Amino acid sequence: MCETLNKTNGQSIEVESMTSKLAEMEVECIAVTPNAEKLIELAGRTAYKSFDKITDESAGEFIRRIVKNGHESVLEHAVASFRIKGISRACSHQLVRHRLASYTQSSQRFVDETGATYVVPPSIQNNEKARALYWNYLHNVEALYDLLKQEGIPNEDARFVLPNATATEIVMTANFREWRHFFLTRGDPHAQWEIRALACMIFRQFKEFAPSVVDDLCIYEHRSAGLIIDRVVSGETCAQTHILSE
Repeated sequence: MCETLNKTNGQSIEVESMTSKLAEMEVECIAVTPNAEKLIELAGRTAYKSFDKITDESAGEFIRRIVKNGHESVLEHAVASFRIKGISRACSHQLVRHRLASYTQSSQRFVDETGATYVVPPSIQNNEKARALYWNYLHNVEALYDLLKQEGIPNEDARFVLPNATATEIVMTANFREWRHFFLTRGDPHAQWEIRALACMIFRQFKEFAPSVVDDLCIYEHRSAGLIIDRVVSGETCAQTHILSE
């Protein structure tokens, strides 16, 4: 049975009819330094004048060694850009605190948010009463936003009624050292659930083009937090599944 929400005009709507308003997180790598790991090796070997040791296969081992030794500044020579969609404004507010990265975000000042989608926290999604109250609130927000626009209120002022739940799109560019920092801080079990999920999603794509840079990191299943990013357990491989304690 569908839950019923009350409109401000006394009519009702069904929660099921609001599912089209549910945002879905998407991540796409749109740019990365060409031959990134080879560049890191080429730059890094400048410190040792060991260019004669470069081979077709040497970059991976070189990068794993400098990461193990804590010489991560060399990783800053390579960068990657990701387009991120379907995260909440609450999540993007956390994201932009990583100040060594660069951002371009969809502007609520210039973009009409009529027809916006929203992020629902799991704690609300899994509580029938809370879910109904939440969607009722969002429906009323949409109605108010539309009324303000009809009154000639510009986007930059009508946006003041929009909640943190409103989905947004943002492009994030960072060097590889900063990406490692992002993965470890936002993939931590104490990080907020949405940005932790985002970190795991970006990590999976990042590992495809720079595996040696994050060879010591892995996605694990945490008993209470779900998927997290942590350092590979000594003596084990990332291919193994681990259940970490709280």
